[in-house]
Amino acid sequence: MKGGSGRASITSPAVLTVKDGRAYARIQWSSSHYDYMIVGGEKFLPIEGEEYSTFEIPVLAFDEPVTVTADTTAMSTSHEIEYTLTFQEKTIEIRSEKRSGIWVMTAVGAGVLIVAVGAAVYCKKRKQNG
Repeated sequence: MKGGSGRASITSPAVLTVKDGRAYARIQWSSSHYDYMIVGGEKFLPIEGEEYSTFEIPVLAFDEPVTVTADTTAMSTSHEIEYTLTFQEKTIEIRSEKRSGIWVMTAVGAGVLIVAVGAAVYCKKRKQNG
């Protein structure tokens, strides 16, 4: 992550899920003062926010910077701040394990963590197409 004043951070690695062939990142801020994010022109509200503001946002690209906007209420008035996020596909390591009788594919990486049934298929299709 780049941008802002450097006072806020996000948890890394991020957790990503694949739903209907689209990747989503779970972004957890180091503060509870973020009340929305804008990604690709779409506004997202927090899914959790008592201790840390947490959002689920679409991953628009791997291996290239994506500009997002996050609104913080930590100052006297709210401010939209621009950040750049980069999700690194090359760091992904696919693992599988059995949980409650169901096989779950997990991809783990230094820059990205993907947890989803079918994540391996998604990554394989991206490599074939790209």
